[in-house]
Amino acid sequence: MKLVYFGDVLGKSGRQGLEQHLPLLIDKLTPDFIIVNGENAAHGFGITEKICKQFFELGVDVITTGNHAWDQKEIITYIDEEPRLLRPLNYPELTPGNGSGVFEARNGAKVFVGQIMGRLFMDSLDDPFVAIDNTLAKIKLGDAVACAVVDIHAEATSEKMAVGQYLNGRVSMVVGTHTHIPTADAQILPGGTAYQTDIGMCGDYDSVIGMKPDAAIGRFRKVMPVERLAPAEAEATVCGVYLETDDQSGLATRMEPIRVGGRLSEQVPN
Repeated sequence: MKLVYFGDVLGKSGRQGLEQHLPLLIDKLTPDFIIVNGENAAHGFGITEKICKQFFELGVDVITTGNHAWDQKEIITYIDEEPRLLRPLNYPELTPGNGSGVFEARNGAKVFVGQIMGRLFMDSLDDPFVAIDNTLAKIKLGDAVACAVVDIHAEATSEKMAVGQYLNGRVSMVVGTHTHIPTADAQILPGGTAYQTDIGMCGDYDSVIGMKPDAAIGRFRKVMPVERLAPAEAEATVCGVYLETDDQSGLATRMEPIRVGGRLSEQVPN
């Protein structure tokens, strides 16, 4: 099967970029399943029900989030009602919403999507390794599901890579989100799991990880409250990854980065 996953959509620029380029990418790549990280879609901070519905109308099958999941308070109720909107698995047990799910792809196959959040330089949450282990124990790649994708939303590259190696051979793909910069290490690990440390953001790269530079620079230069961060608003580069899996094993057979529009060099799989 074929799957695409797009990184953190940041603000209006990122939403417009996805709206512009996703239909063309669907025509070219004909994916069976589409995932988008939407935790920065609402002016850089969280996501709303309205934006979720806009993404679903574009053809998105699942939306992941991260540490900004709760920035828009309305989402607390909506996330309990919408199984296609995920938050990290390793939030405490009574947290609203779900951290994983099994969904049906366009070709009828079952796809597992799970998200965990790292703990290095991040909020103190439950152990992400234990959380994903407990969840994967309930499914079997190549049997119960045809494809399994795990998002590690984390700051530290080492922690992301550790998760990739830990899950090697057990899932179709492990990708990182959160740091908004696409890394150059897209690969298929020896056990058959596709991996990239960070798939990047969908947003304006003439920025500081998607935010207007002046306020962001001020936060580094002054140890005091400064102007509130606001999303950069020029043309977005839409960043993500393209995955193909073996129909029998569910393991990866091909993985390539996607970059289209905006300032970064373009890369679209043939």
